[in-house]
Amino acid sequence: MSAAARVKPEDFFSPQEWQLLSARSSLKGIALVLHCWLVIGAAMTLGVVWPLCIPLMVMVIGNRQLGLFILMHDAAHGLLHARREVNDRLALWFCGAELHSYRPYHLQHHRFVQQSEDPDLMLSAPFPVTRDALGRKIFRDLTGQTFVKQRFGALAARLRARQPGQSVWTLLAAELKRQQVFFICNGLGLAAFSLAGLWWAWVLLWLLPMVTWLPLVSRLRNIAEHALIVQNSTDPLRHARTTHASALERLLIAPYWVNYHCEHHMFTQIPCWNLPLAHRMLARKGVTQRMENQPGYLTVLRLASSA
Repeated sequence: MSAAARVKPEDFFSPQEWQLLSARSSLKGIALVLHCWLVIGAAMTLGVVWPLCIPLMVMVIGNRQLGLFILMHDAAHGLLHARREVNDRLALWFCGAELHSYRPYHLQHHRFVQQSEDPDLMLSAPFPVTRDALGRKIFRDLTGQTFVKQRFGALAARLRARQPGQSVWTLLAAELKRQQVFFICNGLGLAAFSLAGLWWAWVLLWLLPMVTWLPLVSRLRNIAEHALIVQNSTDPLRHARTTHASALERLLIAPYWVNYHCEHHMFTQIPCWNLPLAHRMLARKGVTQRMENQPGYLTVLRLASSA
């Protein structure tokens, strides 16, 4: 196995610039996690008060559910808080219980990004596809088929491969244990909303975004970050893509500066809130001209569906 080529921060930034960009914060990560949950809470409240805006709130909430994952991703790099213990607990309690299983997988992705050993390569390798093929993928996302496959596909495969005499209930119990955090958290949420007479709000304004919009924006994120990027390239400035996001795209598709993905792969020690600053610094130095950039998510989708 050959790891992907790396850049040295000192080749692009002065010591003072790098100290500014890579500085950990004891407050900003906490503030972003709080912001994410406040946006979700506000969107749920608007959906309850004005049900006509539920379709828009589904998109906003689904995007912030992705936002929680993005913040957990920063925690996987140890960037969400200056203290590692607080960093991990913040992510585990408020962003996603999968932190400890996600971290080694994700760090392997960084080590071998766009190389043959990259575990995420399967997400970007199929592109470009036809417009019809992309349309079918989007339809599966918005109808919940992608969510069901990702959440319960492994269980379905084990049930199909069940040996004679093997108990179905044993397999179901094992799956319940594996996904106990998911079921417990959503069960408690549904119970709490039901006690308030708002069970439907949990279904429509938490579960529905998770089942529909979250899979779609996760797919768009994966396409934008690595699709149509040359495999096994030796140029570390072109292992990922930065997609310039409008205010609307940030609200509905790309939370917490996830669109600055080329900068993130070049400099994994930079917290997400400093990626825009890193981009501006690199632009002033003329470096961004050598990087993979696209002006927006629609442009990336057109490229990805040009087969």
